[in-house]
Formats: sequence, C-alpha cells, structure tokens
Amino acid sequence: MALPLSRIDLNLFRVMDAVFVHGGISGAARHLHLSQPAVSHALARLREALGDPLFVRQGNRMLPTELTRRVMADVQAHLRGLQSVLEQAEVFDPGTLEMTVRIGLRDVLEAITLPPLIRFLGDAAPGVVLSSQRVARESMERALSAGEVDLALERQLRVGPRIRGEKLANEALTVVMREGHPLAQGVIDVSDYFQCKHVLVSNQPDLQDPLQAAWTHQGLGERQILLRCQHYFAACQVVAQSDALLTMPHTYAEQLASVLPVVCRDLPVPVAPLSIWMYWHADRDGDPAHQWLRRLVGQGARKAMHEMNDL
Repeated sequence: MALPLSRIDLNLFRVMDAVFVHGGISGAARHLHLSQPAVSHALARLREALGDPLFVRQGNRMLPTELTRRVMADVQAHLRGLQSVLEQAEVFDPGTLEMTVRIGLRDVLEAITLPPLIRFLGDAAPGVVLSSQRVARESMERALSAGEVDLALERQLRVGPRIRGEKLANEALTVVMREGHPLAQGVIDVSDYFQCKHVLVSNQPDLQDPLQAAWTHQGLGERQILLRCQHYFAACQVVAQSDALLTMPHTYAEQLASVLPVVCRDLPVPVAPLSIWMYWHADRDGDPAHQWLRRLVGQGARKAMHEMNDL
C-alpha cells in the first residue's frame, strides 16, 4: 500500500534527484548547498519510507536501483512542475541576492568578460561575489554536473544531453607584433608570415601547433615556433621585445595592444573563427537567479567582443 503523502517530506525527492543526476552524495551536496551528512540522512529517510535502497555504491558512483530507474522520470517531472509554480509566484529581485557565482573561464575569456560583468553586478546585484576558475575542456561537463561551477565559457564542445549551451559570438584570430616590426604596416604577405619566428600559447607542452591542420590543408608550410608559453599576456610581452609573431584571439589582442607596445594585423591566410559558447547544467534551467545570471554574462561577453571587433 502506498504511503500517504502527508508522511513524506517532498524535499527528500529533491535529494533523490540530485544523487541520481550527480552520481553521488558529494555532488548532490554541492548542488543542493547542503552538507554530505545532511544528504545521507535525507536519503536514508526516503529509503525507509519507500522500502528500497534507491542507490547502491559501485566504486565512486551511486548507481540507481530498479525502482529508482522506474520512477525517476515521474519524480523529475513533478519536481519541475513544483519549481514552475514557485517561479510564477516569486518576484525575482537580483538586488537581494547574496551568493557566490563560480564561472569556468580561461585567461582570454577572463579578460574579455570579467570587467563588464563586474560593472553590471556592482549596480544590479552588489551582494553577488564572482569566482573565476580554470576548468580543462575535457573536465567541463563533469564540473558542471558536479556543481563545481555554475557556468562555463569555452569554445564549442561536444556535450551530453544534460548540458545546455548558448552561442555567444565568433572570435577571429589576429597577428600581434611589436611596434616598428617590418610587417607592422600594410597587409602581411603569406610567405613573410611563415618566414618569421612565432610564439605559441598552450598549457599542453606536447601539443602540436593547433593551426597546422589548416596550413597543411591549404598547402602551406609550418610555422617556426620560437617559444611555447602558457599565457597570452606573457607571449605579448615577448613579441613586444622581439621580431616574433603571435597569432591569438582578436578581442584579447586589442585589449593587450592598449597597454603594451604591440600592434594587431590581419592573419594573411583564412582560418575559421572560434565559436565561443556559454554552458550550464540542465538542472539550472528554471532557476530565476541562474536565468538572470546567464543573460548578464551573455550580454557582457557579446558587448565586449562586438565593441573590440568594431575597432
């Protein structure tokens, strides 16, 4: 016989859903902003109420039982319905938010998005604290699923069905060189580009030149790599004091050219632009604060990129 609804705390089903989605107690606790003991206690209460273990541990994962797999779609549908009712009744005011927002960003996108975002937050949501975290591309989906970051900005990636994405902009590449460089005036010739030494930015020391596939496809040569370094700012400092060239995203290059003695010139060979996307977990779709944050981050990133690309 089914238990009467009055005997079950409906919040326990939120815990069940979080453990199912995040695959364990720790991920569910981060997502729900609860302690791990609190999540374990809630899960124990629901197990007792339903007479089923609900999840069994296998290594580092909590795998759903047959009962959990059978009812989870209905549980999630009802939770979404309740969330929708609450959202319709709630008047969202970003000025009342008191929270830390964790965003997965690389240094290039930090420089582009954080300045306008901080300006907007200062006016609209002074109680929000931003935390920028570097997340490896191959770990981004896991970090979003585990609640380690709330949003991530990255080049277009293949992601699973529980990760949502929104394209923000296309980012072209540009060539950076010192002021007074022999190629600093006019259009760069393809042969001159390949005769120069180049600086390559990569956090993977064994990574092949990521543009070489494009060069090979077009029947061109190989770039002569003078230096591999980890950050574009350091790379720009190097080219500012040498005859080496640096090929990098245009928006960040224009920012660095405003503070370093370097100039930007068009890349002499066509290369497809980088697609910049914003990613988040599907669990956050209906969260009013998260919806507002996504709009804010998206508007800030687009505005910064478009302004620089119009210069």
